Amino acid sequence: MNKLFVGLTVLLLHLGAAARAQNGREIMYVGTYSVRGSKGIYVFEFDRTAGTLKPVQTIFNGKGPSFLAIHPSRKYLYSVNEAIEAGPSKAGAVSAYAINGTTGELAFLNGQPSLGNGPCYVSVDQTGKTAFVANYGGGSLAVLPIKADGSLGAATDSVQNAGSGPNVKRQESAHVHSATVAPDNRFVYVADLGTDKLHILEIDTNKSTVKAAQTPYVSVKPGSGPRHMAFHPNGKYAYLVEELTSSVAVFSRNAKNGALTLLTDGVRTLPSDFTDENTSADIHIDPSGKFLYQSNRGRNALAIFAIGTDGKLTYLGDEPTRGKTPRNFMIDPKGDFIFVTHQDSDNITIFRRNKQTGKLTYTGQSVSVPAPVCIITAGSR
Repeated sequence: MNKLFVGLTVLLLHLGAAARAQNGREIMYVGTYSVRGSKGIYVFEFDRTAGTLKPVQTIFNGKGPSFLAIHPSRKYLYSVNEAIEAGPSKAGAVSAYAINGTTGELAFLNGQPSLGNGPCYVSVDQTGKTAFVANYGGGSLAVLPIKADGSLGAATDSVQNAGSGPNVKRQESAHVHSATVAPDNRFVYVADLGTDKLHILEIDTNKSTVKAAQTPYVSVKPGSGPRHMAFHPNGKYAYLVEELTSSVAVFSRNAKNGALTLLTDGVRTLPSDFTDENTSADIHIDPSGKFLYQSNRGRNALAIFAIGTDGKLTYLGDEPTRGKTPRNFMIDPKGDFIFVTHQDSDNITIFRRNKQTGKLTYTGQSVSVPAPVCIITAGSR
């Protein structure tokens, strides 16, 4: 009888653990601009079965916490504070938050200056020791150490870009728009919209410093405006958003020295009959490495491409995003859903993704958030 009781107890414990694993809370974070009543960073729980987002927390930050990044431990979150322009340098800032391991809620840790104005992008290296901040207005990259408790130290390095491009309205000076860490964690790739260059920097993770790689940069078509980039899961190819020409550039990557070789430049992301104004924004590749998506503002759609074995792209069409000015978007880690933030219509829309065809189906779910800019996940809690 005792053995039976013990056996049943163990079985129930296993079933309980399995149920908890299946019902793990998937937490998502949304960064916003501080306009139209936005409170700061919004925390949601995603119900995968229903395909819905449920509000969990709003953490106040009135300084435009637009772009977010998650620490590899999933214990910390970082946001740029785009609206801060304090002091003689008019420098922006970056904030650190602790993530509650059970609820996913955020608690402020500290903040540090970004050494330039208009910070618009933050990323974290895979060791979790270093954060990279792109200052759009300042045209610079700041490198900040991350302490053991997840808080940020003062910047230990920075890189100031210089130059201009042919688009006099948007390329009057350097505008660093992103800093993407390579899959091998040895390099960070810095896209400069103002100079049409993608800079390649070697990372010293022990010192939280960077230096120019053997091949320090690669150039794309004048006036194209590099913005965000994505690496193929196999690490052999890289893809760059060309914001001003609504196109994408395709590169092969040398794993030894990080150098990029341009395979195809100026791949159009819009239908041939679309002639209105448009700028591209974000770019992501699905977990299988078969499909690439790029957001278009003006067209208000996600362009969809098939990725060949040679890394090159085939345009499959696009899907309207059901909102105005789709900024960043996220493919969930399982590849089942895509979430799109709309800066000017104050909503996030949710799409189911066909893993075989790459095509998207709108779920009918639209969540109201003021001026959403970025959505990311820390996974299940």
